[in-house]
Amino acid sequence: MVMGVSRSLKSEWPDTRVVVLEPASSPVITKGRTGPHIVEGIGIAFVPPHLDSKLRLAREEGLLVGTPTGLNVVAAIALAKEPGPGKTVVTVAVDTGLRYMNGNLLADA
Repeated sequence: MVMGVSRSLKSEWPDTRVVVLEPASSPVITKGRTGPHIVEGIGIAFVPPHLDSKLRLAREEGLLVGTPTGLNVVAAIALAKEPGPGKTVVTVAVDTGLRYMNGNLLADA
């Protein structure tokens, strides 16, 4: 998907910068190798920033999204905060939060 979107955006706006997120231990897109990873990133006494983003999107925007979309939103916000004029940042919602409905992940949303 990212290649097609990237190609289309760059054909219209050649200066487009495309950023791809992937686990460091499994850089399939950038290095062509897989490895074990825990995308959720939840451990003892650790709440990853994408979890807050996912909950905020559900609570404030009414968008039920999954972990990859939460990661994309966190990265898009970080890119938007980088210095530089005339910036437009776009992200893609690649999943829904439906797979998390049976757990308590969204209980506070």
